[in-house]
Amino acid sequence: MVASDNLLTKLTAGYDESLSRNGISGRRVAERLSALSEIGKTVDGGVTRPGFSSEEKQAKQEVISWMKAAGLDVTEDGAGNVIGRLDGIEAGKTIMSGSHVDSVPHGGNFDGPLGVIAALEVVESWKETDYHPSQPFEVVIFSDEEGTRFGAGLTGSHAMAGHLKKGETDLLKDIDGKSFETVIEEYGSSLQAVWDSKRDLRDVELFVELHIEQGKLLEKNGLSVGVVKGIAGPVWMNVTFEGDAGHAGNTPMDDRRDSLVAASHFVHAISSLPRQFSDTAVATVGKLNVYPNGINVIPQRVELTVDIRDIHEDKRTALVVAIVEMAKEAAAAHNVNVDCQQTLAVEPVLIQEKLVEDMKDSISEFGMEPIELMSGAGHDSMVIGREIHAAMLFVQSRKGISHNPEEWTDLKDCIIAVHVLKDFIEKQMENGR
Repeated sequence: MVASDNLLTKLTAGYDESLSRNGISGRRVAERLSALSEIGKTVDGGVTRPGFSSEEKQAKQEVISWMKAAGLDVTEDGAGNVIGRLDGIEAGKTIMSGSHVDSVPHGGNFDGPLGVIAALEVVESWKETDYHPSQPFEVVIFSDEEGTRFGAGLTGSHAMAGHLKKGETDLLKDIDGKSFETVIEEYGSSLQAVWDSKRDLRDVELFVELHIEQGKLLEKNGLSVGVVKGIAGPVWMNVTFEGDAGHAGNTPMDDRRDSLVAASHFVHAISSLPRQFSDTAVATVGKLNVYPNGINVIPQRVELTVDIRDIHEDKRTALVVAIVEMAKEAAAAHNVNVDCQQTLAVEPVLIQEKLVEDMKDSISEFGMEPIELMSGAGHDSMVIGREIHAAMLFVQSRKGISHNPEEWTDLKDCIIAVHVLKDFIEKQMENGR
């Protein structure tokens, strides 16, 4: 194992060794996080490991070596998903846990890898304490979760769930203009093998994903971990305001059809709409283009995007309707035209209430206050959770920074999360579902 002394040193500095117990090793987790940080390492201390790249494959191979040393039976499907399986005392449905090892360009060292390493650490703890799970357990690495290669993520989990559509992948090209088929073949697989990676998930009882929070609530509350109650699905809209261009000096203020004034009215109004429908709803205008974009020209057209998310689909739908109505009101108030087009709608996933309560019990077991959180970002558990039951555990992330070399989770919080994950999985096995 080749580890980054810098990351390893930072992780282990001041670490409370008393947390390394019941077969769980803080040192081992730190070494593995450090080892993966060397693959695709960037000069700013982050990593660049696009999906289906040589770097992603190398990171998988490193984890595969750890899986085999831990006694797991390792397979890889046609989409590049890696599954390390440990048989249980009895045959039956499996419990699966893991995440991904690909990254965004100049990403951080915890988003994805921590979930994989944590799931594997549960197995390592069982090995060291001679614990034999009552049912099968699988550690999984999903391919291309981030989606930076093709602009369409969660590829591995979509393939496993059978959600990939041939017509859609035929249109995908990466930044170098390579088709999805070409990239898959260079990776060592084929399109047919990707289709064949669809799994009958009826043999999986539960998928559990541990992930950094990518938010600040845990840090603000001084907590190491929290339980996810739902994963928000996004609705994307393109909104276009159309007025008249005119000379900025010669057109009176009361004789203008200024599309930017209407768009500004709309953007400001959006900021107060979500809370009227749900305490978990959000709406964001993240992109705005003004035409003709001249300093002395009244804007004729404004094109903008709206990203709308919530874990409750009915409330999200109501919010979308209200946003469209607000666009019409803003257009009418400023005598311009407006057009709203929905371009994406992803179904949100609510975590089963029993699983939320069970995870809260596991958190309480270690003397911590259990807090419920929502995930505004998509995860592999969102895809798998549409087919079977899924649960998520969030770990504190400093300042909520993610997808950035500054991304950081203290080793203490990592190991506390592993203890909670282990307790939760064992109790699911012991109590049955």
